Amino acid sequence: MSIRTAQDLRDAYRKFSEAALANPTATLAEMRVNAEMFADMTAEPAGVSYANVDAGGVPAIKVMPDGAKADRVLQYVHGGGYVFCSANTHKRMAGHMAKALGCYALVLDYRLAPEHPHPAAVEDSVTAYRWLLSQGIQAHHIAIAGDSAGGGLCVATLLKLRDDGVSQPAGAVPISPWADMEGAGASMQTRAAVDMCVQKPAIQQLSALFLAGRSTRDPYASPLYADLNGIAPLYIQVGDEETLLDDSVRLAHRAVDAGVEIKLEIYPEMQHIFQICAGHLPQADLAIQRMAAWLKPRMGL
Repeated sequence: MSIRTAQDLRDAYRKFSEAALANPTATLAEMRVNAEMFADMTAEPAGVSYANVDAGGVPAIKVMPDGAKADRVLQYVHGGGYVFCSANTHKRMAGHMAKALGCYALVLDYRLAPEHPHPAAVEDSVTAYRWLLSQGIQAHHIAIAGDSAGGGLCVATLLKLRDDGVSQPAGAVPISPWADMEGAGASMQTRAAVDMCVQKPAIQQLSALFLAGRSTRDPYASPLYADLNGIAPLYIQVGDEETLLDDSVRLAHRAVDAGVEIKLEIYPEMQHIFQICAGHLPQADLAIQRMAAWLKPRMGL
């Protein structure tokens, strides 16, 4: 699937939404099958190989660019509303990121809801991070990134590590993070007409599956409502045509208030997690290069 323009991405998301998120008759199994399209949205990065690994009991894919440094790692947690997508759908995207950085990536196949509701995902992300430390990787040589639900998850991982007394990574890159299970941001209405992927009814449906009765303001599920003091620096990227835009903006404001180093970039005319079109869409490639430029000095690359 070659997505080279903003309109191509809108069209692809419209088809996915009609088949899955906006289709009231779609079963969870059908949504998961439709979500496999995300794997095809990313160009295969040249000079990158993959291997299945066990990250302390968490299945994962190790993404290995040619010539990558073995002692620097990008831990990646995929999006999909906590109920669909996988390490496989996002391994190519992580490959572009790892290649730009010059290090390995570890893409987690964390447990999905509703079979494994919250806090299973954050437990798996923290377990994998601890596993990296046990392999001799220093905390300041690790970065964590994730998109959509994975963007919220990468911030939740920082919070749990802080609360558990584990050293923070060098930095985190939440991409279009879903940080508010309540979907209370104003952009849920102001961007509803232009966002072809995420709408409030889908947020409410996925949130219910993920939380299984837990509070929508649980800080490990909705990091927007957390005390962010003491977490690693954040670099948030988000598109201007997203209903989740205000999750990013509000999270950035919360980080500033907590004294967290924060960078927020809003990309004009871009849809939700447009970076998954790496290798096809120029804006996606630019965003990944900017991520690498921000992370490299923090990771010692």
